[in-house]
Amino acid sequence: MARLDGKIALITGIGGGMGRAAALRFTQEGARVVGCDLFEEGAAETVRLVREAGGEIENFAPVDLSDAAASAEWVDAAAAVYGGIDILYNNASTPRFGAVDEISIEDWDFTIDNELNLVFYACRAAWPHLKKRGGVIVNVGSIAGTRGVEFMPQNAHGTAKAGVINLTQQLAVEGGPHGIRVVCVSPGFTVTPSTAWLVESGPQPLLDNLARIPLGRVGQPEDIVNASLFLASDEASWITGINVVVDGGGSVLG
Repeated sequence: MARLDGKIALITGIGGGMGRAAALRFTQEGARVVGCDLFEEGAAETVRLVREAGGEIENFAPVDLSDAAASAEWVDAAAAVYGGIDILYNNASTPRFGAVDEISIEDWDFTIDNELNLVFYACRAAWPHLKKRGGVIVNVGSIAGTRGVEFMPQNAHGTAKAGVINLTQQLAVEGGPHGIRVVCVSPGFTVTPSTAWLVESGPQPLLDNLARIPLGRVGQPEDIVNASLFLASDEASWITGINVVVDGGGSVLG
């Protein structure tokens, strides 16, 4: 039996990177997926790849998850496709960066909306569905939510991801009596279409940091999805409220 046989999984941000990898892996493990993304073209390509591999997926892109009403509409429509929700995978995330005295208020608000608020909106909308039969929420955080760094002005990004980690903990407490588990996976530097260029031509302090990763390489989307798959499966049925750091050991170096 596949690890997610019969499970209905809602996955945000399926247009590429970790979201696409999650859609492919979760369907390979027997889940029926309903996805969304802000950009229709990338999401459509993911649907093609999943179906070509024999998986079952529906797609509602484009959806602006930073809009509470749009997020709730998507969750309700997605739940109706297969008759419920077992897994909500909050992968979608779009940051903007800038030092504290340089980042605009618009960019700060944009980052909070698109990295923290969108997670809360989706969780809030999914909660009544999950309360009916239990389930799992997997939030994607970041090591940026647990530390400051010298090589990137990530105050808005780090604050938003710290919020995601704490929201995970609080929802785990609230969800326990209803059979709802809530967990967080926090990646280190992971190569996606939006970050690949940094591996070759990023700022030197970042490249120096990546060179120190104990396991000797940067992350791939599958590394994050593999951890998420375990946490979303029944194998992790007594795990909730945790933040799993997946970073090749980089964070242990401080």
